[in-house]
Amino acid sequence: MRITKGTVVDGRIVVEDEVLTEGSNVTVLVSDEPAFTLTREEEASLLEAISEADRGNLLNAEDVLRRLQ
Repeated sequence: MRITKGTVVDGRIVVEDEVLTEGSNVTVLVSDEPAFTLTREEEASLLEAISEADRGNLLNAEDVLRRLQ
């Protein structure tokens, strides 16, 4: 898994500096902010969190709510 950026042009997402395999599944996060920038540390943290979720290392809603109290 990796993170890349792109821009919508004529209703299609154009990816910057990245070649994607035809038929790749992608997830699109649309920011309401004019720019979406991550530091290297933030990107690494996000990728690790995604990997943890992919491995099934998740918290259920009850645990999250209990931690917020």
